[in-house]
Amino acid sequence: MRPGASPRRTAGRFDAGPNGDLGLYLHVPFCASICNYCNFNRGLLDRELKRRYVAALAAEIARAGDGSAADTIYFGGGTPSLLAPPEVARIVDACREAFAVRPGAEVTLEMNPETVTVDYVSAVRDAGVTRLSIGVQSFDDRELARLGRGHSADGAAGCDDVSLDLMLWLPAQRRGECAASVDRLCALAPDHASLYLLEVYPNAPLRDEMARSGWSQAPDDDAAAMYLDALARTDAAGLGQYEISNVARPGRRSRHNLKYWQDGEWLGFGCGAHSRRGGWRWRNVSETARYVDAVARGETTAQERRTLPSAERLGDALFMGLRLTEGIDLGAIRGRYGVDVMGRYGVRLQSFLDAGLLAADAERLRLSRRGMLLANEVMQAFV
Repeated sequence: MRPGASPRRTAGRFDAGPNGDLGLYLHVPFCASICNYCNFNRGLLDRELKRRYVAALAAEIARAGDGSAADTIYFGGGTPSLLAPPEVARIVDACREAFAVRPGAEVTLEMNPETVTVDYVSAVRDAGVTRLSIGVQSFDDRELARLGRGHSADGAAGCDDVSLDLMLWLPAQRRGECAASVDRLCALAPDHASLYLLEVYPNAPLRDEMARSGWSQAPDDDAAAMYLDALARTDAAGLGQYEISNVARPGRRSRHNLKYWQDGEWLGFGCGAHSRRGGWRWRNVSETARYVDAVARGETTAQERRTLPSAERLGDALFMGLRLTEGIDLGAIRGRYGVDVMGRYGVRLQSFLDAGLLAADAERLRLSRRGMLLANEVMQAFV
């Protein structure tokens, strides 16, 4: 808790739900510029709309609060670091007022390197932030320019004590250039890193820019080699893989994201945010101004609220659990859903087991590192 914050909920009861404590996701849709590869719900910064949005976010949180236990808070975006530290503090305090946020909760703020200053980081830590996730994406200025990123490699290298995001398989990127970016990431000795193969969405401006400029991504075999080489380099740097795209030092895994991968529950606040709780799933209205107006009028912001059939909940648990290096806990699935995974899906999975893409024992089913490259194909066995 930051100095001066209210203790009303933090001193309250901590009743975890059947799937553990809640995670609280807070969407901040504003960006200083639009990256040409991005497919998230975002828009250019409007300071007056941001002021109203922060008030709406705090109001939505207050309206939803029921004192349930929560142990993670995650500011995602967009660019949450466009929030002023007092705005971050207001939202964190709203969470603590509305929910029983545990002492030692993980509070993550996503940042872009160009927004990082010593004073800002100090101020948001005072506001309650315990973890920074910085979207570096590349350490090569030419690659950053192709992605429309607003920082240089030197600026990215000034960050430490954070989780870093790095993209692989960028337009016109060669294996050696990818390896150099991974090495620079490792040299910063972060506690956590996310390594993503770039996906060029059909509606992303990057697709058109690639066509105009004659850029292309390397063949799929090169993408696989970049991925496996990146993991070998992070392994050697003490960052152990725990999920398809994520590596961390011991005790530094993303506790919030583990809720998605371990069949947990979370509440999403802000425009376009998704929630899953008590067998229900819903999402908020996507348009920022419409969201703000709905909260101001006291109207619901939720759309597409529906119950999750048991089969869909099981499918989610299998799909997401298989992303983890520890794989699916077969006993937990049997206890929660009454399903013998190998009994139901074993025939479909056998070819993947024979090919070494999957490994199974009495307790767990997991992907091999090579199998992670074909995870989508393997997961189709559960459909």
